Amino acid sequence: MTINNRSMIRILLVSSFIVLNVLLLLGLSNILNYLNTGADRSSMLHLERETVDTYLPAVTWDELKNIGRKMEPTTLKKIEKDYLFSWYVKNKSLKSNDKQGIEDFYTQNARVNLFKSIDYNLRNHVSIESTSLKHHPKLEFYSEDGQQVVFTDKNVIEFQRIFKNEKLITEVQDTATYKIMMLLEDGFWRVRHIEKMSAIPVATDTVKKNPEFSVSGNKILFKNSEFTFKGINYYPKNSAWDTFGDAFNKDTIARDFDIIKSAKLNSIRIFIQYDDFGKANLKPEKIEKLRILLDLAHAKGLKVVVTLFDFYSDYTLESWTLTGRHAEKLVSEFKNHKAIAAWDIKNEPNLDFESRDKNNVLNWVKQMITVVREHDPNHLITIGWSNSTEAKNLEDKVDFVSFHYYHSIADFEYEYNNLQRATKKPLVVQEFGIPSYRGFWRWFGEDEEDQAEYHKKMQALFKKNNLAFMSWTLYDFPHVPDQVAGKWPWQKNRQKKFGFIDEKGAKKPSFLYISND
Repeated sequence: MTINNRSMIRILLVSSFIVLNVLLLLGLSNILNYLNTGADRSSMLHLERETVDTYLPAVTWDELKNIGRKMEPTTLKKIEKDYLFSWYVKNKSLKSNDKQGIEDFYTQNARVNLFKSIDYNLRNHVSIESTSLKHHPKLEFYSEDGQQVVFTDKNVIEFQRIFKNEKLITEVQDTATYKIMMLLEDGFWRVRHIEKMSAIPVATDTVKKNPEFSVSGNKILFKNSEFTFKGINYYPKNSAWDTFGDAFNKDTIARDFDIIKSAKLNSIRIFIQYDDFGKANLKPEKIEKLRILLDLAHAKGLKVVVTLFDFYSDYTLESWTLTGRHAEKLVSEFKNHKAIAAWDIKNEPNLDFESRDKNNVLNWVKQMITVVREHDPNHLITIGWSNSTEAKNLEDKVDFVSFHYYHSIADFEYEYNNLQRATKKPLVVQEFGIPSYRGFWRWFGEDEEDQAEYHKKMQALFKKNNLAFMSWTLYDFPHVPDQVAGKWPWQKNRQKKFGFIDEKGAKKPSFLYISND
């Protein structure tokens, strides 16, 4: 072996020794760091998402006047987050009767009663689905060393569904107050003590109402004068079911509103998609587009019915807090906008009765009505039922009853009168129409002349009885998403042709009967 080869071997050995030591030191450093900071409970429990994506009941802290150390804002946020996760983990455990995660959010003393409840439920084949909806914590004490906090969570609103042998036994909404002590351990706030008490009577806030729209008997009033919706469901021609997407164009919408107004209509109905608008964390760019549309409607003298939660179908209790925050933020943002006539909670929720369970759907809708009315007492509320029979659901919770009608004209007055006898609320025919589609997939369908005759007869009925209406829809659409009408051509082609204006922008014969004025 030559001298040069021996030198090279020495260099390699020394280099390898140095690299191994560096790696060893880095490994020891990471281990020490892990031990000092504690394990990430979110990862351990598969709660990698932030609270905003998992559990977000409304939380309103009382003014921070407490004994002991002054509370730091960042610490308060951390306490609130860990406290909400303690509720989230408890709810999941009571649903599955699995104790996983309890030890990470509750100290030994606090978890005793929870474990007893889970053991009891397991023995008796009981499970509990639950969620909290509102928390009103008041800070009582924060220790000088920053390791202990005591607060009273006043009038927590909870909703529970109790099952035995997988059969629903009861549903209940409860209000209670909790005394809470939490300790800081391993960088996390854990519940040390929790005591449930009776609700605390509180003075009811007097909300000053200044509604432009109101209801008197079976009439809708605008500024105390009778108002009859004469409107249309609206999507831009090239943005069907995607009004606020990339193709959003202020000039296009302004031109469309001119067409609608000149046709002697006074209102439009638009749709907000929960996912598209950012779920519980609203997207600023979507809010701005909605504001532009509402401003344009107001400038053109059109009133707007805003339909929430389009394409949404998760009615489980776990979703309530997130959808509640979505509704709260959206209606709070626009509660004073002059263009808005009403909030429509959901489009055709009855279509989910079979697949999502009717009770689940109705309970969720009732909760969203509560949220919307609390944060905007000045606008009307309705629900867009798919037919007149289901429109009787929750009629006591809404300001006017909306239903869609796609049956024979011959049966319209019969169905309308039956519904009118069943409720004292004003009625709005919120969708109606027929497509002008006759072709390969529909040899015996209606053509444009048939469509015009249909609208002529419907408008005659509306005028004779002074009925409120919102037709479907302004335009024929070049493209229809699969989730709207299915993927088959005989489904899509029919859905494309409901408009009063065709894809090229030409008015169809039915446009003569878009209104009855």
